[in-house]
Amino acid sequence: MSYSSAESDARPAGMNWRIARRLAAIVGGFWHGQSKRLAWSFTLGLTGFLILRLFVDVGFNQWNRWFFDAIGNRDTMEAGRAVGVLLLLVASAAAVGVGIVWTRETLQVRWREWCTGTLLDRWIGDQRFLRMTRVENGLANPEYRISDDVRLAIEPLTDFAIGIFTALLAASIFIGVLWHVGGALTVSIAGASITIPAFMVIGAVIYGVSVSCLVPIVGRRLGAATAARNESEALFRARTIQLRESAESIALTKAESHERTRLAGIYEGLVGNWLAMVRQHCNVTWVMNANSALIPTVPIVMALPKYMAGGLTLGEMMQLASAFVQVQLAISWLTDNYRQVAEWFASARRVVELADALDDLDRPDPNEGLHNRMIVHGGESLTLGALMLADRDGRKIIETGHATFRSGERVMITGDMGAGKNVLARAILGFWPWGSGYLSVPAGYEAVIAHAAPYLPEGVLEEAIQCPAPTGTFPPEEIAGALNLCGLSHLVGRLPQKARWMQTLSADEKQRCAIARLLLQKPGVIVLEDALSACDAGAQAELTRLVFERCKASVIIDISNRPGPAHLYDRTFVLTRSGDEPGKLEEVTRTGATSRLRPKRKSDVVTIKA
Repeated sequence: MSYSSAESDARPAGMNWRIARRLAAIVGGFWHGQSKRLAWSFTLGLTGFLILRLFVDVGFNQWNRWFFDAIGNRDTMEAGRAVGVLLLLVASAAAVGVGIVWTRETLQVRWREWCTGTLLDRWIGDQRFLRMTRVENGLANPEYRISDDVRLAIEPLTDFAIGIFTALLAASIFIGVLWHVGGALTVSIAGASITIPAFMVIGAVIYGVSVSCLVPIVGRRLGAATAARNESEALFRARTIQLRESAESIALTKAESHERTRLAGIYEGLVGNWLAMVRQHCNVTWVMNANSALIPTVPIVMALPKYMAGGLTLGEMMQLASAFVQVQLAISWLTDNYRQVAEWFASARRVVELADALDDLDRPDPNEGLHNRMIVHGGESLTLGALMLADRDGRKIIETGHATFRSGERVMITGDMGAGKNVLARAILGFWPWGSGYLSVPAGYEAVIAHAAPYLPEGVLEEAIQCPAPTGTFPPEEIAGALNLCGLSHLVGRLPQKARWMQTLSADEKQRCAIARLLLQKPGVIVLEDALSACDAGAQAELTRLVFERCKASVIIDISNRPGPAHLYDRTFVLTRSGDEPGKLEEVTRTGATSRLRPKRKSDVVTIKA
């Protein structure tokens, strides 16, 4: 299964409850495992504060009856006492409100922390972030989904749970108030007396259900419009990030106008999706604003006949009006939060798509054939076992047959452009997922690649040089020594500095930093893939010799478009490809440790066979 932004827009994005169930399965782990004590502590604390707030609301409802009856009876002393109690109720409401805010927002932060950490572990783990880019029509903007959509899917859930919990409790209590205080209403129609039992309860339910049914009808497209808006926002953000990351290349190519036109087209689509969402929001607002204006008036109009007939006091009528509003808030919870629910569904859907895409990466696809198998054993060699590498459609790229490289060997692999050298390099590192055969490495060995565009993380230079080893693995003097050997003595004084080194250093400097990293780490298997392409010929030879001398126990495979100095290598291979046939790895033999490559004769070429 794969996802793209276009496919996402094509699928229904409304109130799909499968999304809600799937999201619950994804994020519900917060209440299990190591985080469960924290999760349940804040959940129960929040529940307790919500119950206290309901008691305060009931107190305000009783206060309404007390105060307005005192006014109706012109009892100044009783009204004064009611004002004193009001101050106590207000203080209680404020204290409970602080408790709710603290427990709710802390729960949201901790829940998001757990969910983000879980998705990051899955996305970065097992190189899924890399594998996801190789999937045709791959999922769009996974980083946006983790950074923003997780927050937009998690935070409202807490608010929704609070709203629903409060609505159910409030409805159960205040319907009782309507029933007990309102009683029955007797009306005369055509000379006949008709008694309506619990008339305030019946009126509140009919009114609330009518409004709640009307909102989803007029706003049925709001969820889809919101999802399209979110997708467009993510696409626009991703394109602007690409513009910043490729700023120099775009400027040197003078492609600014092209990029501006492309961004304008993307933003035009974003504006269109925003306006579509605005139109749907306006439809919902018609009903919601009318409902807000009617709610305070409807209960008074309903209770007025009984009040005029002397069946209710002024305080009782105001108590009924207050209870009616509380019941409507409970019944019309979906009405009042319809837009928020629609936006939540849009973000929840994107998080679910990300989780599903990560699950799919771990599922073998029967249409992609056998996958390469990394087998770790305790031998002394790196072995390619009849390795056949293919693309995602199953077309063969390379057939290596069987090849063994022993510790300390220096191997050159060269070949024409497009012969598949980069594919072979990634297969040796275990990064290429399509093909068959196996790759074995000595037990405990780490395979590392140094390529033309090495990665230096943002931060302290001393830490960037050591990456991916933990900070402090190598002492500062050892790091300084490696930089000096690689011609980077001018960076020694900058080791404690923080910077964005990918933008600060030149291509030549970044490649030399990668070589310094190899000198420090001395991994068991080193793959050099055009690792010094930005350096001049003399520096390439010197730095290559330096790696060979300092990493004596490593298997070093140098993959390049051009053969290096013959005397540096124990074995040289040529990757050849003819037409649509898969590339073949051939070994070119040499005589003597310092001999140069002779012109290739039939006797000099050995095809590695299974």
